[in-house]
Amino acid sequence: MIMKWLNFNSIIGIAIVSLLFYTENVTAQTDKNDTKQKIDAIQTTQPEYSKYDKRIHRFRKGWNSLIPTHNKIQYAGNMGMFSFGTGWDYGKRDQWETDLFFGFIPKHDSHRAKMTMTLKQNYMPWSLELGKGFSTEPLACGIYFNTVFGHEFWVHEPSRYPEGYYGFSSKIRTHIFLGQRLTYDIDRERRFFAKSVTLFYELSTCDLLLISRVTNSYLRARDYLSLSFGLKFQWL
Repeated sequence: MIMKWLNFNSIIGIAIVSLLFYTENVTAQTDKNDTKQKIDAIQTTQPEYSKYDKRIHRFRKGWNSLIPTHNKIQYAGNMGMFSFGTGWDYGKRDQWETDLFFGFIPKHDSHRAKMTMTLKQNYMPWSLELGKGFSTEPLACGIYFNTVFGHEFWVHEPSRYPEGYYGFSSKIRTHIFLGQRLTYDIDRERRFFAKSVTLFYELSTCDLLLISRVTNSYLRARDYLSLSFGLKFQWL
């Protein structure tokens, strides 16, 4: 009789322990599933933006695109002895650049020094990584328009000259150029004022000199080509 009673109690105890263990596992699994659902909800839920929020975002994005991304210093290039400019790079690979330069021409034999302004469009189709932070753009090309400030220069031919005496403007020149670039990307921990620094050179000519070369075959390359050098400091 005693043995039966002990066996019955043992069975009851085992059943109670098994029930408690099963209940604990079910509760833990339920909590785990609830937590996972909450995390999934947080990850998949997208914030709802009103039309006003979207309009403000577009407005700010438009103004942010006007912030210059770099500055340049250029020597020669029929833009002045030295020119200082700012600009914007854009495109999927930042292969396009638009620059605005202001330069100066020493007076030399003239009565005074002069200022110049240049609007320049650059295109770099390729960029090759060289390692250790260096990269190169083996081809840089483009076009720029240059003007000189001063009453000595004119857009339309002055009346003091016979009609058609000059077939061009002395105030605005159109240039084309080819060149190459070498860029060093500054390490993030060592950056102070620039993201990268680029050294470049360009060979350029203007519309007037190009016409002179076509009509005067005796001209040499140095008579119609200009060599210039520059530095680009990338901020953004």
